[in-house]
Amino acid sequence: MRPMTDLEPVTEVNDMEESSVDAATNMKVLTERDEKETVENRIEKRPRAQTFSSYTGSSSDEDEVNPRDKNQKNSKGSSDFCVKNIDNAAFGRREIEIAEQEMPGLMALRRRAENDKPLSGAKIIGCTHITAQTAVLVETLASLGASVRWAACNIYSTQNEVAAALAEAGFSIYAWKGETEEDFWWCIDKCINSEGWQPNMILDDGGDATHLMLKRYPAMFNMIKGIVEESVTGVHRLYQLSKSGKLTVPAMNVNDSVTKTKFDNLYSCRESILDALKRTTDVMFGGKQIIICGYGEVGKGCASALKGLGCNVLVSEIDPICALQACMDGFRVTRLEEVVKNIDILITCSGNKNVVTRNHMDKMKTGCIVCNMGHSNTEIDVGSLRTPDLTWEKVRSQVDHIIWPDGKRIILLAEGRLVNLSCSSVPSFVVSITSATQALALIELYNAPQGRYKQDVYLLPKKMDEYVASLHLPTFDAHLTELSDEQAKYLGLNKTGPFKPNYYRY
Repeated sequence: MRPMTDLEPVTEVNDMEESSVDAATNMKVLTERDEKETVENRIEKRPRAQTFSSYTGSSSDEDEVNPRDKNQKNSKGSSDFCVKNIDNAAFGRREIEIAEQEMPGLMALRRRAENDKPLSGAKIIGCTHITAQTAVLVETLASLGASVRWAACNIYSTQNEVAAALAEAGFSIYAWKGETEEDFWWCIDKCINSEGWQPNMILDDGGDATHLMLKRYPAMFNMIKGIVEESVTGVHRLYQLSKSGKLTVPAMNVNDSVTKTKFDNLYSCRESILDALKRTTDVMFGGKQIIICGYGEVGKGCASALKGLGCNVLVSEIDPICALQACMDGFRVTRLEEVVKNIDILITCSGNKNVVTRNHMDKMKTGCIVCNMGHSNTEIDVGSLRTPDLTWEKVRSQVDHIIWPDGKRIILLAEGRLVNLSCSSVPSFVVSITSATQALALIELYNAPQGRYKQDVYLLPKKMDEYVASLHLPTFDAHLTELSDEQAKYLGLNKTGPFKPNYYRY
């Protein structure tokens, strides 16, 4: 995955004060000629490929050298990291400080638990998106006593400056934006297989760290005390391992916790899908024909946001319950193949594979935007587009035009990977909810007495879900009503919760 080209902006020449028409004209001609020569010289001297500015608005590095080929050290002399450019740490630190202001729940958890050090002795492998919000989680886990090593779960979503800031702070970070597939697995392996450091916990997003450790280091995997997984894809892989008898450690399914499903999956996606589409395509939403493939919480968030901006939103679904929900929400449920010829924007949110095939894309009209909001990059069959008859044209960072022989072109975002984290950012407040849930899940598994959790996949205890929610209520100046003794007895509840049974659907 090579970094793309990004021409520097040409400095505008200030208007000359006009002493005479001829003088002004002559100066204009000379200035334009000099400016043209300057631009030509810049283009000749500049490498053909450079990275774009990152989606956080910060500057990114302009060299093509693979970070693995660099010899970098932080200010303390440590080289146990691999990031794009350690010199960008100061900018990344500012990004982290901004995120902290919007992550009140996670910061409150840090303040409440840092004296007790509930993760003292924990050695955590993290494999998630590396963003400013993730950095707040990483530093929170360290404040609670954990030692961590971190890699990215997505080759495009890493914020290089944030990774540099974490490396400068002494964390072993192996990630940069634009990794190749080989780089991706190398980074995870460097986090797992470190001399003198053996992990005992995994925090995963997609199951890649779990998969690699189980495959390459099975003895090490069996020593793990617990796995925390936050994505649909990763949870699916865990259940497959459990079913086949290969899951030898307890795992916590954070994705299906209430605080993840109802807030991160819904509210975060509702805002970030708009941001991603605007930043990459400058599309006008009003009147567009859009199909959402999958009407889970992510699909619901995307459909709601786009409907609110005047789009005609259609939904494709396999589940009759989700399909009925879509109908009751005012969306037409249809098969993709029935409408694909007329679609302006297609968004996958299913967690499945090959939801959009080459046959579908052959039928799309020119200019159709295709993107993915699910975790895995398999929802869109991107591999079927890498054939001699099709031409790939890189338009800008994370935007490719796929051109057919007849001149038709579709717009593919982030090569079918997670578009909101590859091409935009997500609301820090919502990430705070998920991050606090992850931290509590790690604390629960790490401190659980022998025998509480067996070799299976578990949901986060309801009491912890409620605690995460309570950490975020003060931001809204929200005040909970307290049950009287009589009311608590009538409902059969403890006055301090949990307030709903595990089967309750929020």
